[in-house]
Amino acid sequence: MPEARSDDVAFVAGEVVAPGDPRIVLEGQWGQQPGLAITVNSGSRISFTFNGTAVQALFDVGGLTTAPHLWVTIDDGSSTLYVVEQPVIELTADVAGPHKVEIVVKDVSEHANRWNPPFECAVVFAGLVLDADTRLRLAGRPGGPRLEFYGDSITQGVRALSAHPESEGADGTKSFAYLTARALGASAYQVGFGRQGVVRTGNGEVPSGLESFGWNFAGSAAERVEEPDLVVLNLGVNDETLSAAQYGEYLRLVRSKYGSCEIVALSPFSGKHASEIEAAVKAADDAKIRYVGTDGWITEADCTDDVHPSVEGHAKIAGHLTEQLTKLLRPAS
Repeated sequence: MPEARSDDVAFVAGEVVAPGDPRIVLEGQWGQQPGLAITVNSGSRISFTFNGTAVQALFDVGGLTTAPHLWVTIDDGSSTLYVVEQPVIELTADVAGPHKVEIVVKDVSEHANRWNPPFECAVVFAGLVLDADTRLRLAGRPGGPRLEFYGDSITQGVRALSAHPESEGADGTKSFAYLTARALGASAYQVGFGRQGVVRTGNGEVPSGLESFGWNFAGSAAERVEEPDLVVLNLGVNDETLSAAQYGEYLRLVRSKYGSCEIVALSPFSGKHASEIEAAVKAADDAKIRYVGTDGWITEADCTDDVHPSVEGHAKIAGHLTEQLTKLLRPAS
């Protein structure tokens, strides 16, 4: 059975593979720099397939004061948690491949600076080192619809596991956004920033939704090869005040980036500012911008505190949202 570990093992280095190599699939919002791929968003993924017995996954941890959390899965094994404090994760197998590896960002701390380089917390992927007898296989790009989710700590997965305020309580793979994308067989960009609102700044030096949309992080513009099929917005609960005009400005910004995709504006799960969001959607007068009310999707019993859904709460939200999005992605003939 293959395993992942971070202790020293005998390793004879072979090919060095950069993050931008087409044999490595990056899913989510990644900023590309020479020799590096950087994400500050939970739910982002790295996947690849290798023939052989050993691979090293490399991460630049220089300057980080708070370690990001990753889930690493090899083949059909269970996921292993890594708190990335060291630059190398060893991936080994007892027998030669092929072996499929998936690395998913569990959490990038909402409280450490993750917006203005140099970062205090981020996942900085520096590529792979293969052993002398290992080769990467070219894998197909993700199929299915292309979704994008923009939200706050709930989209990030903060406090999904428990009320613990740091990464120990957070898990982007339990977020409704991640679960909905998987249920729909979709590739997804999951962009969630704790405390952020449409006009309110987020934790970790993150600007407001109006100022951060279209950016991976400060100085790194988000680029898309293809327009998404559908964008889901779930901002507003953190705004102390929010007018229909302000939310309408946010809708116009999203539409200016994506001229033809479906846009779904969710009301916050607490119901806060729901009427303003619904009014903004109506005022937009755009047949492909839709308001979806979430009243009754979860209750306080489905939260780990007064705001953040539990694992079960996220699953309930994902069930409702998957039903709604299925209608838009596969309209009746």
